[in-house]
Amino acid sequence: MNWIEVSIITTSEAVEAITSFIHDMGANVSILDPNDLKDFKTELNWVILDDSLLVSDDTIIKVYFPEDVKIEDKVLYVKEKLKYISQFVDIGKGEVNICKIDEEDWANEWKKYYTTIKVSNRIVIKPTWEEYIKNDGEVVIELDPGMAFGTGTHETTRLCIKLLEKYVNSKSIVFDVGCGSGILSICSSKLGATKVVGCDLDPIAVSASNKNISLNKVSNIEIREGNFLDVFDDTADVIVSNIGADAIIFITSIVGKFLRKNGLFISSGIILDRTKEVKDTLQKNNFSIIEIQNEGEWVAIIARKDKYAKILY
Repeated sequence: MNWIEVSIITTSEAVEAITSFIHDMGANVSILDPNDLKDFKTELNWVILDDSLLVSDDTIIKVYFPEDVKIEDKVLYVKEKLKYISQFVDIGKGEVNICKIDEEDWANEWKKYYTTIKVSNRIVIKPTWEEYIKNDGEVVIELDPGMAFGTGTHETTRLCIKLLEKYVNSKSIVFDVGCGSGILSICSSKLGATKVVGCDLDPIAVSASNKNISLNKVSNIEIREGNFLDVFDDTADVIVSNIGADAIIFITSIVGKFLRKNGLFISSGIILDRTKEVKDTLQKNNFSIIEIQNEGEWVAIIARKDKYAKILY
């Protein structure tokens, strides 16, 4: 399939606001943030990528639409939203560029930005095209993200993985809301969860998740397409959702219905400045805040379903 790539030249600060409305458009997104890449090279003892990729200070958000869409309408909408967002956050250059690209070219281009990394004490994320000999105690996850979001390299994904590693056990049933490439579902399974159910509105994400589940030879994961309200018919011990502050706030009043007594809600994709807003919303909806972790400008919050929520932070 051929795609139309819309590149938005912006800043790290504007990523959450921009990707939030893009996800609402049903588009697929990749993000090249030089600040993230520099952090990887300094924080991790890994050669993450070529220094030539760090030549610009701009953040580039690449959005992919099927070639049969009316791209002029999409671009006009993107520009209007950028103009609106610029009133509240620095969007930098705010340039919008368009080019056609086929899926094979996209996949080959993506490989330049993605290599094996250790994202937590135990979890190693390895792209399918690389070799890796695991060390004792490590859990290696094979991943081919395709056109879906979620590679383990972004802070929000790493935060979720670290919290899953801490709280998932052999008795856990885990729901993954907005599963993307399936990375958090697969992590949950390999960390010992007895059952995992993931969902995503995007059929491409559902396909990518199922492909990655097959690659990792895990049999206790089911991926469902659609809104979690419609596709979940049971309750879980842990719900994880890496979907951004606005979406987390929106689902907080509902998500507790799908949690067992004392169940845990791991939420991420939250920019640091919006931590209090998300935390307050959770507490108003009978969640106790158990833990807040951050990497750089990004935050993950773990909260417990509690009829009498305790304010611990």
